[in-house]
Amino acid sequence: MAYDIKREKQIINASDRVLGRLSTEVAMILMGKTKPSYQPHVDVGDFVEITNAGNIRVTGNKMEFKSYYRHSGYPGGLKTKKMKEFNKKELIKMAVYNMLPKNKLRNERMKRLKIS
Repeated sequence: MAYDIKREKQIINASDRVLGRLSTEVAMILMGKTKPSYQPHVDVGDFVEITNAGNIRVTGNKMEFKSYYRHSGYPGGLKTKKMKEFNKKELIKMAVYNMLPKNKLRNERMKRLKIS
């Protein structure tokens, strides 16, 4: 069954937008939930370009105190990194990536995200 998918390019200005609220909006557009032709198993989302990514806001004291963890799988392999050690583009990309459904369509959806 062939699907007729029409993708549009949506430009979002990120200046003075809160990180989480911006990320949820972008994730919805990438999934295609803003379109009437949305189906969970079909990738019908649009292209998204985020401009002024360096001007996003993070509320509270998260920049100093929030930590991200990853583990190598070996004993003593826990790595921590503070939020302020990431640049703003990486923060947006991580937030959107984690808000997308964890399935085979996630990497294809992330390819349609451009951050500048």
